[in-house]
Amino acid sequence: MRKIIVTFCLLCLPLLAPAQVFTDPAFQQTVQRALDDIYNFDFAGADVTIKQIRGRYPEHPIGPVLLATKLELQYLPLHENQAATAQFIQAAEQGLELSKRMLTKNDKDPEGVFFALTSHSYLSSLYSNQGESMKAVSESRKSFGYMKDGFSMLNKSPDFYFTTGLYNYYVERYPMDHPVVRPFMFFFDDGDMTEGIKQMDVAARKGLFMRAGANYWLAHVLLKHEIQPNKAALYTKYLADKYPNNPLFGMSNVEALLLAGRYAEARPYVLRLKQLNHKLVPMAVNMFEGILEEQADKNDKAATESYQTALKLPFNDPYTKEYHAMAYAGLARIAARANDRNRAKTFYKKALSVGHYKGLIKEAKAYAKS
Repeated sequence: MRKIIVTFCLLCLPLLAPAQVFTDPAFQQTVQRALDDIYNFDFAGADVTIKQIRGRYPEHPIGPVLLATKLELQYLPLHENQAATAQFIQAAEQGLELSKRMLTKNDKDPEGVFFALTSHSYLSSLYSNQGESMKAVSESRKSFGYMKDGFSMLNKSPDFYFTTGLYNYYVERYPMDHPVVRPFMFFFDDGDMTEGIKQMDVAARKGLFMRAGANYWLAHVLLKHEIQPNKAALYTKYLADKYPNNPLFGMSNVEALLLAGRYAEARPYVLRLKQLNHKLVPMAVNMFEGILEEQADKNDKAATESYQTALKLPFNDPYTKEYHAMAYAGLARIAARANDRNRAKTFYKKALSVGHYKGLIKEAKAYAKS
């Protein structure tokens, strides 16, 4: 029961941003410039713009929320940096306090609702990554009411289609994957996975400040649950091309292209990733190169070396854990081609112990039955 609530909030990761359309078009462009700098890892540029925004609107939550967004990506993974974590908590709590002031004047203020949801979700995500489950649950419970308020605000901003679509999808998907929670689902309104995907697509195409987040998470849904990598690539390529310095967007795009069998398209993106100096990249790149060597180049020896190198490097649970599972699956396929069934089964077992993608699970179980 508690896990499903946390899930909804954790999906609203740092890619969240303000929901309401401001009446000043020039200010909208300023905010978008800050977000573009953040997503493209130009944090010096973002600092300048955020300072301007906070100076102009010191009592508005947009300033501290943008700062929290920047800190989350600048120090990714944030929970491993104590000083940055303290700054992040301070910014998120300030954003929450300013949001509550807006809601005191009008409890249905779309900006107040969205910024409060964002701030609680940021804190929930951080606490979850730190292993502080009780704090994470507390923040997720507080955010859930704001998420429900957003259901009736779709006409206020297309960005509300994102959080509403997430709910519609995961309130149905989560109990499918975790049957133990089914007896508790009467607490939640019914969802619709098909409608949820459509709603997230609206935000991905029309969102003003949530477009990047909607593209990223809709691609994640299509890759993890729906086994539709070609469709996912529509969203990941948009992000990778617009924000070439963002390792998360780059990894997601290579993943989608490789799973779709589009190896020639994936190669230049893998090369670009190799040039990024980020701690999350090396393990992912080795795994990606293993897939290219195995699937495109038909070189099992080279692929084995790449997969093994990837597995020697640590994974980060929220961002690269699935790549360890993919590396194990690659070694399993290679062992199967060598007629080493026991070794293949061992590697698939390891893949299942780590991975959660439906396609990988389907592959491993199919081999076990063969």
